Amino acid sequence: MKKFLILILIAAAAFSGWWFGRRDQSHEHAASTRRVLFYQSAMHPWVKSDKPGRCTICGMELSPVYEGESGYDADTKLVSLGKQGVTVTGIETVPVVKKIIRRTIRVAGMVDDDDSTHRRISATAEGRIEKLFVNFVGAEVEAGQPLASLYSPVLRTKLAEYQSFATQPASRDRDQLMAGIRERLLRYGMSGPELDAATARGQVPSELKILTPITGTVVARNVYEGQYVKEGDMLFEVGDFSKMWFVFDVYERDLPWVRMGAEVEISTPALPGRVMRAPITFIDPNLTPATRSAKVRVVLDNPLTNEPGKHRHELLHKLYAEGRITAETAPTLTVPRNAVLWPAGRPLVYVEKGAGVYEPREVQVGVAGDELWEIAGGLSENDRVVTAGNLLLDGQSQINRPPDPPSTPRLTLAEPQKKAALDFFATVSSLGEALAADKPAEFRAIAKTLATPAAALATQFGARAAKLAPLAKLPDAADIKAQRAAFYPLSEAAADFALDLRREDDGLDTVKIFACDMAKANVPSAPKERGRWIQIGSKLKNPWWGAEMLGCGAEVRP
Repeated sequence: MKKFLILILIAAAAFSGWWFGRRDQSHEHAASTRRVLFYQSAMHPWVKSDKPGRCTICGMELSPVYEGESGYDADTKLVSLGKQGVTVTGIETVPVVKKIIRRTIRVAGMVDDDDSTHRRISATAEGRIEKLFVNFVGAEVEAGQPLASLYSPVLRTKLAEYQSFATQPASRDRDQLMAGIRERLLRYGMSGPELDAATARGQVPSELKILTPITGTVVARNVYEGQYVKEGDMLFEVGDFSKMWFVFDVYERDLPWVRMGAEVEISTPALPGRVMRAPITFIDPNLTPATRSAKVRVVLDNPLTNEPGKHRHELLHKLYAEGRITAETAPTLTVPRNAVLWPAGRPLVYVEKGAGVYEPREVQVGVAGDELWEIAGGLSENDRVVTAGNLLLDGQSQINRPPDPPSTPRLTLAEPQKKAALDFFATVSSLGEALAADKPAEFRAIAKTLATPAAALATQFGARAAKLAPLAKLPDAADIKAQRAAFYPLSEAAADFALDLRREDDGLDTVKIFACDMAKANVPSAPKERGRWIQIGSKLKNPWWGAEMLGCGAEVRP
């Protein structure tokens, strides 16, 4: 019996060995007949190869992916080209490194004079201009040089009186009178030595020479020979052109690069081949609203020319000139400017992941230099970014991106709500049209009917329309100015409510919202310069100004 059992066990074991061996052979045969699609890294799924090998990043052996298998999931944002694709598309990358960012700003402006150095020369006494020694604008004069001679009877009388007292015996009264007259003559423009010389000679000069107090250029002449002038009349204006201002505009995007003391290289077509260098001395803190730019000033030396026959300064007034400002930052993290793309207005770069795989990555950029962007976030030092072929990568990334989910349909208002809103807006629109037509009686009549649509609106919308209910109780004013002041808060609240509803329901697109930026000028009680109002599908009619400026305003869209 025991021998029989042993024989049965041996036979069962042999059969099992035969069965499982046959099964393994069938599996190997099946595996050998399946086609391998590619080999892939389990740790870095974007690393793929047509042949067995190891991952180029971690060194792990690549796993085969057979036909019918999906392989390891990779990030859908990644763009994979493979070695051949990288060569064909001409992809080039550079490392992210710390560099100095340099920026060259080119500006244009005018050469102007420093008006603080101007001196106006006025008539010191009443009289007649006998002779002009300088009779044209632009003449170069030196301090103390006579510009004109003045015959003044008042001056002659005072000088004769002074000389008469000088011949009298000395006394306290005489000395006081002479001191007073002398002070007056000095104010007339006579110098102390000139007065003493005239007194010593005992002669009264017939004319007073008008002298320039500074060396400079005559920029204005307001007198002619033979002209009678009164004390205080302006005769000449002299400006010192030995130093000039180069004034130019810098746009606000370039202001971070412009600093006090920064050197500016200046050239002008009037002086070909010449480059002047001078530091910035002033940056206007008030920007020009229209151009969003600030005035910047540089002081330039302006010597006289050495050319014969040209007794003038090198730089002429109101001359056109160009400038170049070169600035730089401290070493900071940078990428080339051509590495940064701006899809949808956001800065984006493509980072190399290895083995022909690239990742789109949004970054935060700082200042832009001539060739480099400052990187404020999103990249680390030694990351490699694509500088050539990134537009092709971005196009492929757009193709790889899954389609956007269908948009959620806009909500619509219930019919009772829509009717209540339209009735209320129609009444408010009629009130505005009455003011636009300058018809205060019509406004009063419509205002009395506003309570009914306002109550229906409150019933349908509850708390959403709570703000409108108290504003709908307009005072019974007969004056159109008072009516506009009372209508303003209701109109503003109704405009806000209409904008909200139009965002919810396309069926309210007949409700137009308009705004005038000059409403406060005619409605002084308005808290803001801007005033909005509602109109139902009609041409713009300004309720704040009426016929005076009926078409002033613009539509406000939700």
